[in-house]
Amino acid sequence: MMRTLLAIAAASATAAVLAVPALAATKTVKVGDTGSTSFWFISKAKNHGTVTAKVGDTVKWTFTGKFPHTVAVKSGPVKFDSGAAKKSGTFSKKITKAGTYKIYCKIHGAAAQSMTLKVSK
Repeated sequence: MMRTLLAIAAASATAAVLAVPALAATKTVKVGDTGSTSFWFISKAKNHGTVTAKVGDTVKWTFTGKFPHTVAVKSGPVKFDSGAAKKSGTFSKKITKAGTYKIYCKIHGAAAQSMTLKVSK
């Protein structure tokens, strides 16, 4: 009887541990118009950047610089948009679907200010 109770307790503990989801991360992307503070939204000649994330992660865009910018999905599994243009502050989005997202600034256009977000399961 005691062995049965111990086996049930061990199985329950193992199931509880396995049920805990992986911790989600927050990825931060700087949005700006000066080379020293920009991660993306920089001159066309420079790498606009690729950020990798996993489903469940949150991506946080931090706005800096003199000029306003937006964050919008041009193509990808889920469309989202930061709304009004910003010079400061942040916009965050929890990513719920895997795939490749092409993200750009609506003010400056994808050719000048864009990035790729690659999300895996």
